[in-house]
This record gives sequence, C-alpha cells and structure tokens, in this order.
Amino acid sequence: MNPVGWFELPAKDINDSKSFYDFVFGIDIQINDFGGLIMGWFPYDHEKPGCSGSLVQAESYNPSYDGTMIYFSVDDIESTLAKAKEKGGKIVTEKMSIGEYGFVGHFEDTAGNRVGLHSTK
Repeated sequence: MNPVGWFELPAKDINDSKSFYDFVFGIDIQINDFGGLIMGWFPYDHEKPGCSGSLVQAESYNPSYDGTMIYFSVDDIESTLAKAKEKGGKIVTEKMSIGEYGFVGHFEDTAGNRVGLHSTK
C-alpha cells in the first residue's frame, strides 16, 4: 500500500477554488457542506492508482505557500501551468527535468497554496 491515502487542500473561498481546479484539470469537483466544514471532493476512480482528496474551507484551514506541497499527475505540464495562469494562478517553476523520474512544475493557486505537477512525459 502507498502511504498517502487522502489530502486536503485549504481554500479561502470554496467556489473560487472549485472553479480554478475544475478549469485547470478539466474535472468537476463535488461540494459538500458538513455544517461549517465545506469540502470539495476531487474525482476518484477506485480502479486507478493514487489517492484522491478535497478542497476544504473551514476556520481552521489556512492556505499556505510554505507548508506541505502536493503533486498532481498530469500528461502535459506546460499546458496545465498555462491554464493555472489563465485562471488567476501564478507559475512558480516552469517544467523542469528530474532525471529518470520525469518532470515537475509548480504553481500558486488563487487561494495561495503552492501546488506541484508531475509528468513522465
């Protein structure tokens, strides 16, 4: 079993963050309100490897550029970074090689979280 089973990405405004990530990744995040804890669940396919997670808006969740960074697997880092920038995010690191392990790039989302992208292409 892989050690990571779930992630939570803080959001200041869950609808803004949903709009950002839906656009950047071409997905449909599902919003759920648990009485003050608002979660936006990323799509998850139990038949595919990797974990899923959620955007989270609550008083105790604060977006961070300096905290833990998650990496999303994508086919094309350059086009994903361009979409992030187009939707109001900031490119932190352009696509760069990490040798035999592929490529990475980083952006800052509209809430202020630093997020990584990984691709083997």
